[in-house]
Amino acid sequence: MTANREIHLASRPQGWPTADNFRLVTTEVPTPGPGQLVVRNQFMSVDPYMRGRMNDVKSYVPPFRLDAPLDGGAVGEVVASEAEGFAPGDVVLHGLGWREYALVDAKGARKVDPGLAPVTAYLGVLGMTGLTAYAGLLDVAAMKPGETVFVSGAAGAVGSMVGQIAKLRGAGRVVGSAGSPAKVERLRALGFDAAFDYHDGPVRDQLRAAAPDGVDVYFDNVGGEHLEAAIGAMNLHGRAAICGMIAQYNATEPPAAPRNLALLIGKRLTLRGFLVGDHGHLREQFVQEMAGWLRDGRISYDETVVDGIERAPEAFLGLLRGENLGKMLVRV
Repeated sequence: MTANREIHLASRPQGWPTADNFRLVTTEVPTPGPGQLVVRNQFMSVDPYMRGRMNDVKSYVPPFRLDAPLDGGAVGEVVASEAEGFAPGDVVLHGLGWREYALVDAKGARKVDPGLAPVTAYLGVLGMTGLTAYAGLLDVAAMKPGETVFVSGAAGAVGSMVGQIAKLRGAGRVVGSAGSPAKVERLRALGFDAAFDYHDGPVRDQLRAAAPDGVDVYFDNVGGEHLEAAIGAMNLHGRAAICGMIAQYNATEPPAAPRNLALLIGKRLTLRGFLVGDHGHLREQFVQEMAGWLRDGRISYDETVVDGIERAPEAFLGLLRGENLGKMLVRV
């Protein structure tokens, strides 16, 4: 084993994060104690929710600590084990990314089979990303066959899964928004019935053109103008699964709430926020169904991979700027 490199949070950002908010630190490779593993990380995930954890505010998950490594989903190979059931060579999924070597409690690690799918899939389509899409669309928003679904941030890791799952589960029409012409074309290739670039004009007008008969289910990754447009377009008893609001994560001023919230009353709408951790009961069902779709070639996924732990901050900042197609990963 060699020296271990980690990315620490050097300071808390004000508005948009910058490279100065991160620090590359060299430490010693840890030694496992009873019930622990040392994992050489192979890939780590960067995700929008991490931006909120950079702020020192109360939330559903504790904030990142200053002068300590960040964390997040990672997959890697066990190189040392003092835990029953784990041996060197096992590949595991765990929550201590942002470092080359992780000291992981065995209870926080789950073995994965690299023979069944590429290891990166366990961070994306077969992991938290895929389950988020699946649970949000089918459990939270309770999509029914024949309904019209609108997905914001639809070319991202979660959004692209939502649209494809909706089609596979019988949606009548699926509409997605994205941030570039190339992403719009990718959505059409993935089977979306309509897609638009939100830079091309008001979201409200583009959504009305793409879904002239209204929207029954809205999967929200963006918030802001997209949420307001969706409320305006939703049919009676429409449902929205609120997964994220990336449009306001870096805002320094309080966001303007959707100005048409009163429509919730007459339309009898349901807007429900959710966390994927509340839907663990669906994991087995999700993995079985998703694995079948993958095996049959009925679902596709995209990955944007950045090489090197030292470039993890760059990957994260690129994610916030929308530079990724599908899942943003760092090859550690």
